[in-house]
Formats: sequence, structure tokens, C-alpha cells
Amino acid sequence: MPLRPELADEAPYGAPQLDVPVLLNVNENPYAPPADVVATIAREVAAAAGGLNRYPDRDFPALRADLADYLAAESGVRVAPEGVWAANGSNEVMLHLLQAFGGPGRTAVSFAPTYSMYPEYARDTHTRWVTARRADDFTLDVGRAVATIEAEQPSVVLLASPNNPTGTALPAAAVEAVLDAAARVQVPDAPEAGGRRAGAVVVVDEAYAEFRRPGTPSALELLADHPNLAVTRTMSKAFAAAGLRLGYLAADPRLVDALRVVRLPYHLSAVTQAAARGALAHRDALLAQVAELRAQRDELVAWLRGRRHGGRELRVADTDANFALFGTFADRHAVWQGLLERGVLIRETGPAGWLRVSVGTPAENAAFRTALTEVLAEDVAGDTAHVTNEQEG
Repeated sequence: MPLRPELADEAPYGAPQLDVPVLLNVNENPYAPPADVVATIAREVAAAAGGLNRYPDRDFPALRADLADYLAAESGVRVAPEGVWAANGSNEVMLHLLQAFGGPGRTAVSFAPTYSMYPEYARDTHTRWVTARRADDFTLDVGRAVATIEAEQPSVVLLASPNNPTGTALPAAAVEAVLDAAARVQVPDAPEAGGRRAGAVVVVDEAYAEFRRPGTPSALELLADHPNLAVTRTMSKAFAAAGLRLGYLAADPRLVDALRVVRLPYHLSAVTQAAARGALAHRDALLAQVAELRAQRDELVAWLRGRRHGGRELRVADTDANFALFGTFADRHAVWQGLLERGVLIRETGPAGWLRVSVGTPAENAAFRTALTEVLAEDVAGDTAHVTNEQEG
């Protein structure tokens, strides 16, 4: 096959999909949609099915209005429907952003460890990819971030808050510092206005935003003053709708218009639009599950911090997401394998020596605790190792 040379040694992205009793590896919401939510979605999809001989609305204004209403209720920030965009998962939203604002001769910057798909979006759009390190506690080193932006002059800056795989949320001051630095960038081949070229686009990926702890801000609060800011969200996590594949963003309508240029025709099916609107009609009930998952997460983090291995307490990153990153292990694969042999699948990802576990139901969390206790008692991973803060693999 005449494959592009840079793809020759690449493997498809994806976490292991194994048939085991306890699946805690891909940050899914463990609760299936309630029966009344399923009934509403089925009714909306049935209505849409009657018109499947026609193409769907390319710009889906009704769904965008529903998403804008949801964001106003969830965050207190009112975004015009014209400032909302949606696609097949936040992955496609991100790809639209890199297609519109990245490309040959341009650079995207992020801060590792972070979501392992980001460099793939850059690769697929021929965008140069640069990462700088986060601090040892996985927070954003603002000085290093600003210096990196000034040195690299990117057209896109990608931030995740809460960050995957660490769960770290960004304070508003850190996001504002990045926005200020990005505004000073002059993208070399960008249009000029008033004798100055356009600055970089800053994308804040808030896929796990609904799980953030009280008092943790959303970057949505900064939209009004920053036209080059895009805040992405998803229905996969909080809405228990990973199978729906609906991601979206909020931004200045001018930024959204740029994404309309690169989207594929009719990219969002009538069935997807109908199902998403059906789920959004039950947002209060679905978000009630989020509060329970936050409580389960905090209990799990506290329990993990009480475990010892190799004579030391386990490290657990502070998390505002529905997962926890914990370690460190000299042989993390052995720990992962030991859990798998006991019917519990978690994720071997993040910096060397660390593992990530999603928050499940109380029964699933209990099964994980039992399995990890047994694995640590067998000392399969040896002594705890000092590891460096590296890019997620």
C-alpha cells in the first residue's frame, strides 16, 4: 500500500477492549441511561427515522440551542447558539480545530503528560507538534508555558482541564496567562489586521468538566474577553453517552464559522442529533449521577493514598475528573496484569510507573480495591521507583 511514510510504523489508537467483569480503563460513566432517558431518545430517534431519506440539517441549530441552554445551566455562562459547534465526539471537534488552525508550516503546543490523541491530531493535519513539561505535581508551570509559547510561536495551544491522564484542573489565572501569551503570537502566514497578524487559538479541553470539585472554574467564564478561545466538552462522560459520540465546543461565532469550512458535508447524522437532544432533555437526572461519581472518586483517592507499596505510600494525583492516576511502580505492567488476572481492567497510561483507574459503581470500586490489595500484597511490582514526568504513551 502507498501509505504516507510518517504513518508506516504507527498503530491505531485505542485502549484494550477485553471481556472482563470490571471495566475501569476508559473513563466511561458506569451507569447506563435510566429507562425514561432511553424512552425519550428512542422516541426522538424514531421521529428522525421517518425522514432518513433526506440529508440532516448541516448546521443543526436546534441542537446547538439545546447545548447552549445546557452550558448556561451548568456553568452560568450564556453562549449564543451560533457560538456552539458539535461533531462526532470531541475527537472530531479537535480535528476540526487542527484542520482550521493548524497545518503545514504551523505549530501546535501542549504540556505533557496530557491526552495521547493530541499529537495524532497534529500528525493527521501535518501540524508540527511541540510539548513542554508540566510541573512534578502535574500542574501547569505557567512560566514554562508562557516561555514555550513565546519561543515556538504556535497557531494552536491545547490545554486539558481536567487533564487526562492526571485529572489536574487549571486555575483561571493559569488559563488567562496562556491566553495572554497566545494573543501576543503573530502566526506567520495568518491574515493581518491593523498591521498585526492573528494570534494563536487556545483550546481548553473540558471533557471531564462536570466532575470538577466545587469552586473549580470553567474556562467558559473567559470566553467573552477572548475571541481566540475555544472550550470543548463531550456528552460521553457526564451524560453516560459514550456510545452516542457527541462532542461540542463553545467559542466566538467567528471561530465556529471557520470550523464550518473544514467539516465534512452533513457530518452529524439526523439520528445523532435526535439522540443528543433526547439526552439533553434529561440533563438534571443524568447530572445527579455525576454527584455520586464525584463522591465515589474522592473515596477512592483517599483509599489509594492509604495504601503502601515497597515501604512507601502510593502517590495519587489530585483529580477533578472521574478517574485517578496512581503509582509509582517499578513494573507497572505487572500490577496491571495482576489486576487483569483478577477480572479488573484499568489503563496502563501516563508517565512511566503510573496507572489510571476510572471511577465505577460502588461494587466495581470494591472489586478494584480487593484486587489491588491482593496484587500489592504479592509484591509483584517490586519496590516503588522514582519516575520522571514524561509524555503519555
